[in-house]
Amino acid sequence: MDDPLYRPPIVRQVSELIGATPLFELCRTDGDARLLLKLEQFNPTGTAKIRMARQMVIDAEERGLLRPGGRIIESTSGNTGLGLAVVAAERGYTFTAVVDHHAAVDKLRAMKALGAELVYVAADGDEELATAAREELAEKMAAESDNAYFTEQHNNPANGVGYHPVAHELHAALQGRIDILIGAVGTGGGLFGTGRVLRERVPGARIIGVEPKGSIAFGPPAHDYYQSGTGTPEGATIGAMVDYDLLDEGAKVGDVEAFATARAVARRTGLLLGGSAGGVVYEALARLSALPPGTTMVALINDGGEKYMDTVFDDDWMATRDLRDPQVECEVEELLIKLRRPAPDTPQERT
Repeated sequence: MDDPLYRPPIVRQVSELIGATPLFELCRTDGDARLLLKLEQFNPTGTAKIRMARQMVIDAEERGLLRPGGRIIESTSGNTGLGLAVVAAERGYTFTAVVDHHAAVDKLRAMKALGAELVYVAADGDEELATAAREELAEKMAAESDNAYFTEQHNNPANGVGYHPVAHELHAALQGRIDILIGAVGTGGGLFGTGRVLRERVPGARIIGVEPKGSIAFGPPAHDYYQSGTGTPEGATIGAMVDYDLLDEGAKVGDVEAFATARAVARRTGLLLGGSAGGVVYEALARLSALPPGTTMVALINDGGEKYMDTVFDDDWMATRDLRDPQVECEVEELLIKLRRPAPDTPQERT
């Protein structure tokens, strides 16, 4: 800030830093239709999911399901686990994360660094997404332990409640000028928790969900996919937070397109996006040029790309799995060049 007397606030808990994440204008058409990114990676742990992790724990405490000194158990691909690890440390609980090797390695390392116990449901080298097996084991462990609580993010209403503040932040920042909200659908808490409150404030806002190709929330066919922390694989139950009545449209984006977008955005803007966030941005960019003049579309960016250096941003990892397509990356870059305007203080704008 320009004010020399400004002093940042002093906080005493990491969770006090949750929220008030920035909006980033990625693109704007000649007709002033714009794509804004809600950068949830600026929350502690670099993800939106710490919002709902905190809310699930608070809800369990209020309902007497979690007592002092207890254990929190969750099936997670990483981001929810990171949030729960922070909240557990702050509130005096232990945390057990039931995981598989489909999760990004950096997420697993970070959970362990935060004091979480990691329990794997698959052997080393097995990269299959094992959501159903994780859920089953987490439920069993909680049932067999004293003073243990399975937060069960896929079916916990507090998940959606944790995202209500996102809607309030968007409404306040944009003064209600939100025409489209687009976001990834995993548990459904982020998009529909935000969307429910946003629709109350802005009744005409459209809500578009994005899942990986291979996920089943928006129908078949089912197959494996590499986008982490999103979608519903075959054999898993669609989360109770997925509200089809609130959904205006569901879209599917393949791994190649999602990862190409994350890589292209990084090169063109310096902004690192996670793999599933790349899928959301890909779908948003594909729609932007056809939108009416003056439309504001907000994309929920659930996490940043820093956790994906060994996967999405690693050429060898991508090539080994046949996920890298330079042509798609080039097409996304060209679209960004076409639609992205220089900021007012850049040399291009000053000349």
